[in-house]
Amino acid sequence: MPNFRDPSLSVMEPNVLSNSLLNSYIPVLVMGVAAIALAAALIGLNGILGPSRPNPQKLSPYECGVTPIGSARERFPIKFYLIAMLFIVFDIETVFMYPWAVTYIHSGGMMIFNLIEMLLFVGILFVGYYYVWKRGAFEWE
Repeated sequence: MPNFRDPSLSVMEPNVLSNSLLNSYIPVLVMGVAAIALAAALIGLNGILGPSRPNPQKLSPYECGVTPIGSARERFPIKFYLIAMLFIVFDIETVFMYPWAVTYIHSGGMMIFNLIEMLLFVGILFVGYYYVWKRGAFEWE
């Protein structure tokens, strides 16, 4: 039986394949260079053409239209940071729960296992929430 395959099409050379992959990134590179050039041009034009009339009122710190009172170096109470960290922890809980909820229906025979794992995860978070609540972390003074 004769072989009708073209021997030049049977195997691609590695450098031809890598060149075609690199060539596919050229539009991304061009777009990145264009974005950086446009940003630099607009910032430069603003510095050249924009009016510059500084006065004491423009140079003062702006806090929602209220005249600033006290020093900007004032220390915040530790409760502020504790509340911020608790918010981040419970926000990350939502980040973990969303993909689980999306893929739960497609887990097939693992649905019960996945449900128990998520209930365990939420249970541990609620134990932590209860602990922080009893310690008084949510009371703002």
